[in-house]
Amino acid sequence: MARESALPNIDRVVTQHTIITAMTYSPPTALRQAGREFGIGEMLYVPGFLAPEKAEGLFAEVIDQANWETERLVMFGRHVQAPRLTAWYGEPGTSYRYSGVVRPAQDWLPPIRCLAKQVSEAVAWRFNYVLVNRYRDGSDMLGWHADDEADLGEAPVLAAVSVGAERMFRVRPRGGGASVGRTLGHGSLLLMWGNSQRDYKHCLPRTRRPLGERLSFTFRSTPSALDSASSSAAESA
Repeated sequence: MARESALPNIDRVVTQHTIITAMTYSPPTALRQAGREFGIGEMLYVPGFLAPEKAEGLFAEVIDQANWETERLVMFGRHVQAPRLTAWYGEPGTSYRYSGVVRPAQDWLPPIRCLAKQVSEAVAWRFNYVLVNRYRDGSDMLGWHADDEADLGEAPVLAAVSVGAERMFRVRPRGGGASVGRTLGHGSLLLMWGNSQRDYKHCLPRTRRPLGERLSFTFRSTPSALDSASSSAAESA
């Protein structure tokens, strides 16, 4: 069931972001009521976040319009091709560093800009960058990792929207132990905050089941070139 009608005003979101730090963030009550606990603290799963027709339109438009790339990552000292396609979008001057590479954002595509606004309003957090992963079939995957890069701060707020084929998403404690899994449905939202990246890792494992394509949009807040320029100006004043 779509939740667009229950979203707060974007102007209130911007104001809240200036007074709420990531360390004290908590999802709005309306979002908690719409969601389901993941089984791990500081993670929330919201099925049907997008209306079916909106999810279908987003999937078709972004598949066709995005500038897809195959990343080359450094793993255990070796360069390897990522088993998925990727694109990066965001506000002017934003970038994101991971696996030792800085990825400047491309200008928002119109459907992704619209999605970013909806997610920011629902989550009550200002996102300025999105990493879009395209999983072409069950052999495309994302290995165990945490989104704990320095660019994101100590307790990042991350929101991931899934459209397309359903896929299993797994989470496990960093110190070892059994993993917890949940199938991420078409049009769903997964929210992670607080110490979720410090204490846990997550993955999207391979599967032999025949599957169609899936897109994931993981929104985050990253430093921008404008922020850096303002900080430098203030220090030199």
